[in-house]
Amino acid sequence: MQNFSCMQRILLALLFFPFIAHAQVVDFQSSNLPIIFIETNGQAIPNEPKITATMRIIDNGSGQVNHIDDPANGYDGLIGIELRGSSSLDLSDKKPYAVETRNTEGEDMDFPLLGMPEESDWALIAPFSDKSLVRDALILEMARRIMPWASRTRFVELVLNGDYQGIYLVAEKIKRDKNRVDISKLDPDEIVGDDLTGGYILKLDKSSGAPSEGWTSPFNYPYNTYYQIEYPKLEDLQQVQKDYIRNWITDFELAMLEDDFDEPGHGFDQYLDLNSFVDFVIINEIARNVDGYRLSTYFYKDKDSESTKLHAGPVWDFNIALGNANYCNGDATYGWAIDFNDACPGDFWQISFWWERLWDSPVFRQKVQARWYELRASTFSDEAINGMVDSMFLVVEDAQVRNFERWPILDFWVWPNAYCCGAWQQQANYMETWLHDRIAWLDGAMPGIYVGIYDTAEYFAPKVYPNPNKGQMTFDYYARHGGLIQLEVFDAAGRQTDYYQEDVYLNGTHSLPYSASLAQGIYFFTFRIDGKEVQRGRFVVHP
Repeated sequence: MQNFSCMQRILLALLFFPFIAHAQVVDFQSSNLPIIFIETNGQAIPNEPKITATMRIIDNGSGQVNHIDDPANGYDGLIGIELRGSSSLDLSDKKPYAVETRNTEGEDMDFPLLGMPEESDWALIAPFSDKSLVRDALILEMARRIMPWASRTRFVELVLNGDYQGIYLVAEKIKRDKNRVDISKLDPDEIVGDDLTGGYILKLDKSSGAPSEGWTSPFNYPYNTYYQIEYPKLEDLQQVQKDYIRNWITDFELAMLEDDFDEPGHGFDQYLDLNSFVDFVIINEIARNVDGYRLSTYFYKDKDSESTKLHAGPVWDFNIALGNANYCNGDATYGWAIDFNDACPGDFWQISFWWERLWDSPVFRQKVQARWYELRASTFSDEAINGMVDSMFLVVEDAQVRNFERWPILDFWVWPNAYCCGAWQQQANYMETWLHDRIAWLDGAMPGIYVGIYDTAEYFAPKVYPNPNKGQMTFDYYARHGGLIQLEVFDAAGRQTDYYQEDVYLNGTHSLPYSASLAQGIYFFTFRIDGKEVQRGRFVVHP
């Protein structure tokens, strides 16, 4: 599909969506999933603020059937509820919600919802464009196996004001908590010394959604790298705290612009918990997340007395990953998601320069490569991945029939489907096949991402042979991974007759075969690496 801008894609979807399908009434009596009933007592659910409603949950336990007339045994009380999300909110009649459990006084109340650790804030994710229904749950499950924390989830069926809504995914909201993002609490009066240094939760995202405080990076103009402070909450955040974390991130960005950004004690070694960034990259690359690194991308920083480094994660939002995006190579099983800027240079939400520099570093790539081999031999073996996928499909297999009765979209394109139409089993097969192909590509690509450190002692000036030649020759050169090679050829009168460039993906010695239809005579060449002229020379073409 043609690469439209994000806004163009949304407008197209809004234009065609009303003709896709109309919600249907479903005869809903029982489920193998927990059943959630929410009543708003005639109130419309706004984007914000939350309104007070009631929620009942029927959850008879694993392997048991839940009937709609069973007594509530999972929760029975007050909640606050509002709409949540950005594109998922605008482009779907099946709305996502944010829910807050409350006591009888209407105050936040921690509760162990659906067997998850007690807390008050929860997300009700509404799989819609993801017709497999499991993409978010699957990737979050994979992330939980390798990261300190990723949202726990439970599939449910939702009834809202007596209207059956289909399958939802209840997920822990990303939040500072001992059972979630376990960093230090930052109170409004903590504005000096070690107290000021954490904890903070940040995200890169669009400015739409929940209100927050943020700033635009000065280093990525004209594209938008917008940092938001997710924690502390806007009403608790002090100006001195905002200034501290903004200046800290700016110092980090400045360090990533230095030539020694990947040297020990400099650049990312000073600022980043590299292991967390490695795992973040691996999760997003498995999913080939078209939003990865640039949107719904979270980081956290604890107090310096706990850790001086920025950690990547938690991961979030994979409904248009795993081959479910028809733009910017989102459906391709090959290539790196972190190279988004090359695939979609016109998109307003580009990946920040420092992600690119991090990815270009042999130091970082070596860690990614080693971690991949470790995970493929254990946690992410074929057997383990197949088990996760199969278990997800098994959980929703019965309920998906009712879900698609309520939302009959299986034979219609929904933004941004790459694979449009077919029964749920075909949607599931597409996602599973895509994932297997993606893993296979990553297996093949990993050996090449790190082949050793660039050694200045091994450097030699570019040379051409044979010379003389008949228009076919080879240029040998020594270059660093990530370098841009440029070759210019001129005739004896100084006129440019050819130009060639390529990116180098491996450190060390390289050979560039060169062939051109050149008349007999003397030619001159200029060879540049990363824009710097490293050699001038000449070669002779004879009959």
